[in-house]
Amino acid sequence: MEFLLIAAVIAVAVAVVSRSQSNGRTQLESRQMHQIEDHRAEAARWIERLGGQVLNLEGTDEASKQAMADASERYTSAATELENARTAVQARLAQDTALEGLYYVRAARETMGMDPGPELPKTSGQDRAGQVTEDRTVDFEGRTLSASAEPSDENRHYYPGGVVAGRPVPAGWYSEPWWASALHTGVWMMGSMMMFNMMFAGMSGVGYSGEDFAAGVGEGGADVGGGDGGDGFFDGGLMGGDGGDGGDGFFDGGLMGGGDGGGGDGGGGFFDGGLFGDGGGLFDF
Repeated sequence: MEFLLIAAVIAVAVAVVSRSQSNGRTQLESRQMHQIEDHRAEAARWIERLGGQVLNLEGTDEASKQAMADASERYTSAATELENARTAVQARLAQDTALEGLYYVRAARETMGMDPGPELPKTSGQDRAGQVTEDRTVDFEGRTLSASAEPSDENRHYYPGGVVAGRPVPAGWYSEPWWASALHTGVWMMGSMMMFNMMFAGMSGVGYSGEDFAAGVGEGGADVGGGDGGDGFFDGGLMGGDGGDGGDGFFDGGLMGGGDGGGGDGGGGFFDGGLFGDGGGLFDF
C-alpha cells in the first residue's frame, strides 16, 4: 500500500513538472516569436529608409557615385537577408547591413557637400575597427594600395568600419575595396594579414596589429562585435555566451541562459533562456 502511495505521488509530481515545462516552452516560444517580429520590423524600417536614399540620390563625382553603388548593393543584400531571416540574430544582421548602406549614403552626401543627415546607430564592431587617420600608400604583391581619411580621385572606395568575415576593417577611403572578396565569400585571401600590417602599422586610429586583425580582434584585444554563437552542441557556451548571441544548438544560449554582456539574445535550444534564466526558462523569474 505504501509503495502504491509513493508511486502515485511520484506520478503526480512528474505530471506537474511536465505540464510546467510545457507551459514554459509555450510562453518562451511566444516571446521568441514576438522578439523575432520586433527585430524584423526594426530591420525593415532601416531597409526602407535606405531604399528611399538609393532611389532618390545620385552621385556627382567618382567617390560619391561609388559610395551610392555600394549603398545600392547593401540595400539588395539587406532585403535578401531579411526575407530569409528566421531568427532575431538573422534579422539584426539584415539591419546591420542596411545601416552599413546608410553609412555609404552619408559618405556620398558629405562628398557632394550635402547635409549628411542625422547620426546613425553604430553597427557591430564599428568602433573597435578604428578608422584611417592619415594618408598611407603601400606596395603589396605587385600593386599599389592607398588609404586616406578623406575621399580623392585615387581613394574613392569607402568603408564605414566594422567586421567583414570575422575581421575588423577600419573606416576610411581606399584605392580599392580590399575587403570585398571576404564580404561576398566569407573567406579572407592569404596575405591579408601582411597587407594589414603594411597599411596600418603605427596608425593612431587603428589600435591593433595585423596579428590581431587575423585573429578577429580589435582595439584593446576585445572580440570585435561581441561575436555570434555558432550552431554546435553547446553553442554560446555551457553557461551561456556574453556579449553576443547564442546559436541554435542543443543548449543554445548556454545551460543557464544566454548572456547579456553585449546586448545579445540567448538562442533557441532545449533550455532556452536558461533553466533558471530570465528569458523564459523552467523557473522564469
